[in-house]
Amino acid sequence: MTDTTPPDLLPMRDVVSLTGINPVTLRAWERRHGLIRPQRTEGGHRLYTARDVQRIRDILRWTANGLPISKVGDLLAGQPEASVRQHSAFDDWRAAVVRATKAFDGPALEGIHGQLFTLLPKATVLHEVLMPVWHELASAAAPGQRSQWLFLDTFLRARLLLRLQMNQADAPRVLLAGTDGQAELSVLCAGLLLSSEQQRIEVLGCGQPLEELPIVCAAMQPAALVIKVQAPVSPTLAKRLRSVQMDIVCPLALIGEGLTDPQPALSGIPLCLLDERGADPARVLHALHRGGLDV
Repeated sequence: MTDTTPPDLLPMRDVVSLTGINPVTLRAWERRHGLIRPQRTEGGHRLYTARDVQRIRDILRWTANGLPISKVGDLLAGQPEASVRQHSAFDDWRAAVVRATKAFDGPALEGIHGQLFTLLPKATVLHEVLMPVWHELASAAAPGQRSQWLFLDTFLRARLLLRLQMNQADAPRVLLAGTDGQAELSVLCAGLLLSSEQQRIEVLGCGQPLEELPIVCAAMQPAALVIKVQAPVSPTLAKRLRSVQMDIVCPLALIGEGLTDPQPALSGIPLCLLDERGADPARVLHALHRGGLDV
């Protein structure tokens, strides 16, 4: 093996982030007890499989419940290979985010954030890891959890905004606004999904009045205007959107989850619907402002 880490293997630092295990303890489990058998690079660095990560989590759970480490080997030996509980890698990443958030550990959260966007597509990072944790903490009511949610929310808003600011400076500008009640982080997530080398997404501030969007567009001359909405679109909102569409010269698009379903209130309004869960909303948006879509 070379020192280049294969995509299906994890170095020790990532295993520590995902499981919370102390590196000294992990090495002891390998050397003294033979419980974990990592692969090695030519340089001697340990590399772990997804099954190794699950085994580590199992051992941590058993020992936390009082099982002596000397008995763990017998328990593992008696476990048929096929019966070992499969654990999603996304579960591990979410657990790592929760652990760093509950500890109010900014550097740890920074490291996890960087790993996620390096290893996984941005849509996967947002939909499968970060936003599920954000929603879980937002709905929690135990003492301290509101502060944990605010800590995570502040961190993610800052990092996603920074990623958006790294857009191609000379690419066509697309404005993104949110409707009433949309969380800023939700709008930023939509912006990141729409960003690409073909367009620069600029997110307008929360509370942007829809009725004043034509004034903003007249001044900034964007290639397109996108509005983040929540499906289903109500007749009242549709009426406001129709007014906006009539007063701007650039194409109008809506982005949200569930927009692939019929939206009767939008009938007759020339706009494009972008599904946040779609395969590539950024590509569809590019086709829209390049004139490749009929709306």
